[in-house]
Amino acid sequence: MRATTPKSPLKQGISDAAPFILVVSPFALVFGVVATESGLSIAEALLFSVAVIAGAAQFTTLQLLNENAPAVIALLSGLAVNLRMAMYSASLTPYLGAAPLWQRALIAYLTVDQSYACSVAAYERNAGWSLSQRVTYFFATCLPVIPFWYLMTLVGALIGESIPESAALDFAVPITFLALIAPMLRTPAHLAAALVASLSALALTWVPFNLGLIIAASLGMVVGAQAELILKKRGVMA
Repeated sequence: MRATTPKSPLKQGISDAAPFILVVSPFALVFGVVATESGLSIAEALLFSVAVIAGAAQFTTLQLLNENAPAVIALLSGLAVNLRMAMYSASLTPYLGAAPLWQRALIAYLTVDQSYACSVAAYERNAGWSLSQRVTYFFATCLPVIPFWYLMTLVGALIGESIPESAALDFAVPITFLALIAPMLRTPAHLAAALVASLSALALTWVPFNLGLIIAASLGMVVGAQAELILKKRGVMA
């Protein structure tokens, strides 16, 4: 019986990220619809997605602008929601930090929830990969996701109000994050971090500018790190 040849980082990255097309597409479609309904032109809606590539931050900023909040507040709130990217970057640095500057600049631009989640999981599974293989894998995870984010934003902006409310495309938002997080909850430390972050986020919804999410994420990381240290001291695999 012939042994199965391992996929190259390029093919593996595309394969791992491809399922996210099913949730990224309606997510972007909804944003395109909401953006044009809020008064943005088709070009402005598309430029918004190309410049930011962050659905949660885009929706937050757009909602505040619709509520006539000052532009500075809307931008700061969008930034607060997107501060998780700073944590993503810190997590990716040990794997990709030695890449050339131009590659790191592209990686920074293309770091989204899907590319991050796929990459970190793959790097843990393939500890022997070279820097070149890790970089190739990261960019490969972007190939199925990022173009569809642009494309479906444009489609949503073009068709606008012709999508009936009964389509309920907003299901894509929670499904996306569940699909990202669930496979990564593999140890007690991961579960502790997720539980504390989730409960803290619910308890801190009153904090202005969505900063409760950042506080909750920070608390989750601290608890997860401490749980891992405690379990290691006790000889339990964390």
